[in-house]
Amino acid sequence: MKSYQDINKAIIDRWAEQGWAWGESISHEEYIKARSGVWDVLLTPTVPVPHDWVGNIKGKKVLGLASGGGQQMPIFNALGATCSVIDYSSKQIMSELKIAEREGYKIDAIEGDITQRLPFADETFDLIFHPVSNCYIEDVYPVFQEAYRVLKKGGIFLAGLNNEINYFVDSEEKEIIWNMPFNPLKDERARAFLMKEDAGMQFSHNMTEQIGGQLKAGFTLIDLYEDTNGIGRLHDLNIKTYIATKSVK
Repeated sequence: MKSYQDINKAIIDRWAEQGWAWGESISHEEYIKARSGVWDVLLTPTVPVPHDWVGNIKGKKVLGLASGGGQQMPIFNALGATCSVIDYSSKQIMSELKIAEREGYKIDAIEGDITQRLPFADETFDLIFHPVSNCYIEDVYPVFQEAYRVLKKGGIFLAGLNNEINYFVDSEEKEIIWNMPFNPLKDERARAFLMKEDAGMQFSHNMTEQIGGQLKAGFTLIDLYEDTNGIGRLHDLNIKTYIATKSVK
């Protein structure tokens, strides 16, 4: 039987080929604008990351953690950073390499599993950028542990987190139908639902796991904001389903 990681890798590869929003690379024009100081990046669906969360990264080392697709790393390169990225999806990694070739810079782009030990030395990076993705991971705590290990002291960890609300409700977001936690590896009904929806293997995570997990790993939480799905009934009702966090080592 395939692992849930292998299932997600294949599905995300296909989504990227089909025009997935999180796989749509920035244009040359957006890259040039970023070089002149006009830019935005996303950790969650709709709210741009405050520029002061990123700060001055010229000459700094940045890691995109499950952040492939040619969206954020080209921006950070345009701001003067040296970037590395690790992502499940070969298609997302190919996009990073394609944008780097187009714009004439180098990036260390690695196809890899962030649920495993990261292929970087201790205290390598000044900034880690981790957009919404841990909903595809069963146990998120090791991810925070590894992020803490490879981040320099004083370094910043920026994360997009999916709260449990999206996993309470039915497909039309009208009724609460699911028990928490939502885990397709332990609930055949949940697994069948995800396969029918072509949604990959997804897992709910509460704030104890996600914010508490960062604190347990050693991080200090500095700031946060909330966001909606961007579409759908929960969004229309302005129900926040995502949290972005800024933490420091």
